[in-house]
Amino acid sequence: MKNILIIGGTRNIGYLLSNHIIQAGHQLTLLNRGITPDDLPAHVHRLRCDRTDPQQLRRALTNRQFDMVVDMTLYHAAEADQIADILAGHVGHYVAISSGQVYLVREGIERPFREQDYAGALIAQPAPNTYDHEEWLYGMNKREMEDALFARHSEQFPVTTLRLPMVNSEHDHFRRLYGYILRIKDGDPILVPETPNHPLRHIYGQDVVTAVMQLLETGDGKGGAFNISQDQTLMLEAFLQILANLMNKPLNIVNVPRKILEEQGFLPDCSPFSDLWMSELDNTLSKQVLGMTYTPVETYLANIIRYHQENMIDPPISYRRRPAEKQLALTL
Repeated sequence: MKNILIIGGTRNIGYLLSNHIIQAGHQLTLLNRGITPDDLPAHVHRLRCDRTDPQQLRRALTNRQFDMVVDMTLYHAAEADQIADILAGHVGHYVAISSGQVYLVREGIERPFREQDYAGALIAQPAPNTYDHEEWLYGMNKREMEDALFARHSEQFPVTTLRLPMVNSEHDHFRRLYGYILRIKDGDPILVPETPNHPLRHIYGQDVVTAVMQLLETGDGKGGAFNISQDQTLMLEAFLQILANLMNKPLNIVNVPRKILEEQGFLPDCSPFSDLWMSELDNTLSKQVLGMTYTPVETYLANIIRYHQENMIDPPISYRRRPAEKQLALTL
């Protein structure tokens, strides 16, 4: 039995990982603000603090020892330095969840992105107070976080980062895939922007859990960053066609100029997988070093559809303007 700390741990991947760790018989501690309700067992040890407050974090973690720490909520270099100061010499393996967005702020690299594409020139900062600036800043912050962690990597603070693309999961709190499921179910047009139509190479939430457990069981990957991504690369229409086929429903897509959808405020809600900042990752290194295998898209989409059929899930906020989407489709 190993002693594991998850920073976060009650939403989406963190929730899935928490359950898997418990089922595997390990001792689990969660550190979070205690805001998100969960149904995890009472024997899970809980530390309450705001991890962005250095004093709270130090009080919560000083003198505690963990075989592994999985940080789901690390976004800034200052936070990386804080956690390294506190846990150096007290953790066997520190795993931080990062993002494929670290590549989207790079200049001149081609899809799918590989780990060796990380170093190099960065794109210019977009205009402030724009969507592009917000997404650029997220990618830059994740890069700076990773750089700070690897600057502290040592035997006393062994680090691995996992870079994720869009995560498809039964427990996605944004319910992005569920929005597509509802649109296919109602049979009316799904509004999709004509550009940029990037190929999709997402990841199933359970496969992220598998990657973390592989690190826990083998101790591999220390000092490395790894892309965790499904094998299949699909255009959005092909992806949605698989979803529709599994639901035994026809697929009704209407391609619309992106400018129209943006001006009328339909994006990203009507088609979140059409985002301009959608990463596509090469997973070769994770297979070679970590021994990863990935769930086929058809399999995990069937799992997610089944979950939503068997549980009462409220429609996402992004579905509220569905009548307006239908009205726009009639005018095109």
